[in-house]
Amino acid sequence: MLKATLLRAGMIIKHDGDLYSVYSVDHRTPGNKRAAMATKMRNLRNGSMIDHRFRAEEFLDKVTVDEIEFDYLYSDGEGHHFMNTQNYEQLALQNDIVGDTKDYLIPNMPVKIEYYDEKPIGVLIPDTVDLLVVDTEPSIQKATASSVMKPAKLETGLVINVPPFVGTGDKVRVDTTEGRYIQRVQ
Repeated sequence: MLKATLLRAGMIIKHDGDLYSVYSVDHRTPGNKRAAMATKMRNLRNGSMIDHRFRAEEFLDKVTVDEIEFDYLYSDGEGHHFMNTQNYEQLALQNDIVGDTKDYLIPNMPVKIEYYDEKPIGVLIPDTVDLLVVDTEPSIQKATASSVMKPAKLETGLVINVPPFVGTGDKVRVDTTEGRYIQRVQ
């Protein structure tokens, strides 16, 4: 058991019978009212994000998961295939476990698969990933950084907004937590 005031980003807790990964925590004490912990959490079963407020005196179940290193191999109609880097066993996971991380998976990418009760429950990917732009409007010559953005389709099928100077064939660094452009990579 864990008191709500001890919640931190990255922890995994059990809430309403499901497992959740805590993304952000904000301790709020509004005026003369009781303190609360405003959290943003991701459901590990279906990948949905929720906002929830826990009372400061509330107790939660902290869950310990095992993280095992895998390499992403490929995706097909049967699922997403990974290889254990220790014993070279292969594992196929469905979309319900992989969730939104499928938009950032590229072959030979090192990932960590989370296990709870000997079952895979989620895939952890790096905070940033370098992806190739496969389709976008032509780049504008002498375009400097501006607030105007254009859509770009990446090699994984993900569509993000990029600055006007990014063209087809460029590699871009993408923030995997928010799905947004960070910078162009040489």
